[in-house]
Amino acid sequence: MGFFDRNRKDLEKKGYSPDRLPPGQYFTERFPVLQAGGVPLYKTLDSWDLRVFGLVERELVFDYKQLDEMATDEFVVDIHCVTKWSKFDTAWRGVNFSRILEMAAPAKDAQAVMFHGEFGYTANIPLKDLTTDEAMVALYYEGLPLEPEHGYPARFVFPRLYFWKSTKWLRGIEFIEEDRPGFWERNGYHMYGDPWQQQRYSDD
Repeated sequence: MGFFDRNRKDLEKKGYSPDRLPPGQYFTERFPVLQAGGVPLYKTLDSWDLRVFGLVERELVFDYKQLDEMATDEFVVDIHCVTKWSKFDTAWRGVNFSRILEMAAPAKDAQAVMFHGEFGYTANIPLKDLTTDEAMVALYYEGLPLEPEHGYPARFVFPRLYFWKSTKWLRGIEFIEEDRPGFWERNGYHMYGDPWQQQRYSDD
């Protein structure tokens, strides 16, 4: 029996249904840390902001205090990394993306959203996928402010897709007319990234 089969057997012993694990994934109780570059460390958030712009009726700029006051939404979700690990029942608190959509009012010709993180990181998601309660600008994980390596002060969380789409160190939300590749998509990853379809790479 190989590693992945043993891992799925262990899930049953832990009381989890193996059906929660997408194909090609293994379960872990850890929260591995992966990123393309370094980890930004903020001595102060006085100059930090999150900008919402592009094809919207109202461009928005939030400072951390404003977002924190809005951060009343919660969800518990399973997350799946393209490097094949999955973690169950992760608890997040922040601002549901549906509230940002309502405030910004995307234009009719907006078809996708590009999420901008620090160091030029970007990730693209079709706008039609984001009209769900399982999309959030998160400020808290497991009841505590995000740790720096997991995206402090804010990260986007969208568990429906592989977790590279959940941009850490979020600084911008751009509404765009046509879906276009972000950082990893330009470097060989799938444009969409559905873990249940194993859409890891551009030719999957």
